[in-house]
Amino acid sequence: MQTAQDQVNQILEAYKARTINRVFLVACGGSSALMYPSKYFIDRESASISAEVFNSNEFIYRNPGTLGENSLVILCSHKGKTPETTEAAKFAKSKGALTVSLMYVETAPLADESDYIVNYSWAPPGELDPHPEIANYAILYRLTMGLLYVKEGNKKYEQLLASLPHLDGIMKSIKTNYTAPGKEFAAAYKDESVIYTMASGSNYGIAYSFAICILMEMQWINSHAIHAGEFFHGPFEILDKQMPFILLMGLDETRPMEERALKFLKEHGEKFLVLDAKELDWTGVDEEMKGYLAPLALNFILRVYAVELAAARNHPLEDRRYMFKVPY
Repeated sequence: MQTAQDQVNQILEAYKARTINRVFLVACGGSSALMYPSKYFIDRESASISAEVFNSNEFIYRNPGTLGENSLVILCSHKGKTPETTEAAKFAKSKGALTVSLMYVETAPLADESDYIVNYSWAPPGELDPHPEIANYAILYRLTMGLLYVKEGNKKYEQLLASLPHLDGIMKSIKTNYTAPGKEFAAAYKDESVIYTMASGSNYGIAYSFAICILMEMQWINSHAIHAGEFFHGPFEILDKQMPFILLMGLDETRPMEERALKFLKEHGEKFLVLDAKELDWTGVDEEMKGYLAPLALNFILRVYAVELAAARNHPLEDRRYMFKVPY
């Protein structure tokens, strides 16, 4: 089996042979949340290529007018069996787009409908994987930063490859240093019926994923991911001393919005958790990569907290009412 980097290298060669001016990042649920950091990167770095994030089904129903032969469609499904995403890949190919899919299995229906696939490692619910250099977020960055490297000569792809090996130590440090705080969080929040998450920029997808996948899907706790900039345009009215919030603070250009939200939480709230990427040791990571890679670290911290929350609530992350159990 090829390594993930071998697969990425093959795809970069395919990029060279095509005109690409539009990237569609297509998936459902947590796989959709995966797409936000790469959209942020393309938005900031490219002058000729634009990117959009779509739910798989809406991608088909909306039928973007810009989808065509000059499009790259990147899709993701853990097991490659999400029906909507498989149909989205098929739809994209029918429009002449180049389709690349991420999954952690080698063969699946999604692979059959894709021009290329890339395999990533994945830790099942309740377990931790401290090796982000082969995880889905890092691989998607390789695909999107690699696109700009090939098409526009953007050197951040090289900076990414040089920085990724140093993330292993960061993740191991997180597992060591955040397990005890995770237990404290779990003890304090285990009986809450609602917990809001908040972030901005490249971190918003992480907040979204934790809200819909961990809190709502895996713990049956009401939640909603609030954009830090939108917080002051309605959602802040829900805040009081007893309302739980999780605020993610990254290292990208939108951090001032998260800092503004933190100031308000401190003034008017009381029950909030702040996870700040500034508190991590980023030794070895390129300075220009820190803002883009902060979501990977914050996501792993949240994973540590999720494991502890599930244990404190005696509610395994694998438990479901409906998913994989009833027709939908």
